[in-house]
Amino acid sequence: MQRRGWKSTAAYAALLAAAFVVGVAVTVIGNFGDELDNNVYDFMLRRYQPKPWQIESAILAIDEHTLQATPGGMQGIRGPLAEALRLVSAAGPKTVAIDLTLADASKDPKIDENLADAMRSTPNLVLATDLLNDAWEEPLPEFAKFAAAQGHVHAAPDNNDEITRAVSLQKTFGYKKKWALSLEAFLLFSGAPEPVQSPQDLQVGGTVIPVPDRRVQALRGDEQGDGRFMRVRFVPPNMHAIPRVPMEALLRDHTLARAFTGKAVFVGVTAVTEVKDRLMTPVGSHRTTGIEINAEAFETMAHGLFITDVSGLWVGLFSLGLTVAMGLCFRYLPGWLAYGGGAIIVAAACVTPYVFFTHQRVFSFATPAVVAWLSFLAAAGYYHLVVRRDWRTEQAARERYQQAMHFVTHEMRTPLSAIQGSSELISRFPLTEEKRKQIAQLINSESKRLARMVEIFLNVERLSAGQMELKRETIPIREMVELCLERVQPLAERKRIAVVVEPMLDNMQVTGDRELMEYACYNLLTNAVKYSPQRTEVRVSAWKESGHVRISVKDQGIGMDQKEVKQIFQRFYRTKKAEESGEAGTGIGLSIVQQIVEQHGGEIDVVSQPGAGSCFTLVLPAAVATPNPAVAERR
Repeated sequence: MQRRGWKSTAAYAALLAAAFVVGVAVTVIGNFGDELDNNVYDFMLRRYQPKPWQIESAILAIDEHTLQATPGGMQGIRGPLAEALRLVSAAGPKTVAIDLTLADASKDPKIDENLADAMRSTPNLVLATDLLNDAWEEPLPEFAKFAAAQGHVHAAPDNNDEITRAVSLQKTFGYKKKWALSLEAFLLFSGAPEPVQSPQDLQVGGTVIPVPDRRVQALRGDEQGDGRFMRVRFVPPNMHAIPRVPMEALLRDHTLARAFTGKAVFVGVTAVTEVKDRLMTPVGSHRTTGIEINAEAFETMAHGLFITDVSGLWVGLFSLGLTVAMGLCFRYLPGWLAYGGGAIIVAAACVTPYVFFTHQRVFSFATPAVVAWLSFLAAAGYYHLVVRRDWRTEQAARERYQQAMHFVTHEMRTPLSAIQGSSELISRFPLTEEKRKQIAQLINSESKRLARMVEIFLNVERLSAGQMELKRETIPIREMVELCLERVQPLAERKRIAVVVEPMLDNMQVTGDRELMEYACYNLLTNAVKYSPQRTEVRVSAWKESGHVRISVKDQGIGMDQKEVKQIFQRFYRTKKAEESGEAGTGIGLSIVQQIVEQHGGEIDVVSQPGAGSCFTLVLPAAVATPNPAVAERR
């Protein structure tokens, strides 16, 4: 196609520059960028399957069964813990880390003496400490003297969504620094001395842990805060999980201790009733415990599976390059090649973070993706105004045609399915004459219903376009409601839903197109039945009020909030709960109902509450009451 002249390249460049600045500002200021980056990171962490590694850790779990078998529950756990430590020590682990602070003395000193004796023979023992009430809570001296190290067990969930993606390897309070329990276990496991620190990393033996010292400081006079955050490479689904041996099972079957030979053993509470630090992780929808996250962090260090962040400077330069490429694409490529090139640039912005992630680098998704999309919209919009403005009318006509086709295909599925199924029954199975006659009648009635639907849809489209006038018929409300109820009854019976019709006056009437009004009433009834749980009730009522007839359909279904109520009459809109219900639908029925009612000079009232059902009320101008004529059979 011929390109028209670009009158102002400066305006085009300014528009793209504004798109870049807005994109960066949106993702840097506030939490939007962080939340989007975190969600994408979680998705990649779940989807990308790295090469499997040999699990070097194991968990000795104080689970529900252990607590049930222990007199006094957690209060009496030190006795079984001592026995379990002896069994674990006999199996020859490389290190044992206990995620219990053990800061208080037992009522019976012999219990603590027994546990201390078990710790004496435990190799490379790491005990837990934690910051509680602005003070370090440390294990009792009789326990601490047998510990090779003490490590903090503070979790570091993200402030935006409380999901734990990283652990703080260093925590400082009152000038007293504590390494993480997982890091202390790794030091003892690898036989390395104290970590060698630099501003950008920690060196443990031959392993360099890339954790910059960006300490989160609190507003106090002394040095304190969390630092050296390390992203945890959680064990992926394509691998066996970290072995877990319940303490109660180990005490019953001593052979289970073989699982701890040569391993880094993490001992902690996993019982739901007792654990205080159940945390969300990126790899699962269920909450996990601190001891499990410590074991996962240890695996990350033991196998060098470090995931590091790419500098924000490089992210900004890459985003700027995307904006320039987008501008050149729409400036010099003709027609659909420009849009195709823009789509490729957007795809590159979205794929680049995944490519980096496969190399254990975290490249921001939010800034490049938002900048690419805004640049695409800006360039395409300018291109459209300059080159494609005459295309708008044609596109609007095409969209209208597509919507009309959606109307037809959505509503005609039911009669077409009935006709198809009935015809197959006649052709494939020997049937009695009476049965054939029944099926033939069904095919005939559904065919007529299909023809009426076509006419209804055409009429609705013509009404919307102002190409036809409504029929002016007298419509008895009671008979119309009964006819619609007869059609919806089979669906209600399948779901065991009771359709209750409240008494209504015989002389209530409206004036308008009978078939269109029947469709509107039938649609509300079918929606009420479709989105209601089994064994509930749908209540139908009609009454006169202030010169209007009100037809109400009330259900006990999923309901909606006020934001959803404002959108339900938009074409193709469906609420989230409606989509999750499994019921088929395209979100066009209510938009048709609204058009019909408004063309009749009425309106629709909606009252709904999530979980408490909905009430749809058609409010129509009442007609002057006349004696009820005989209603011809139209089905």
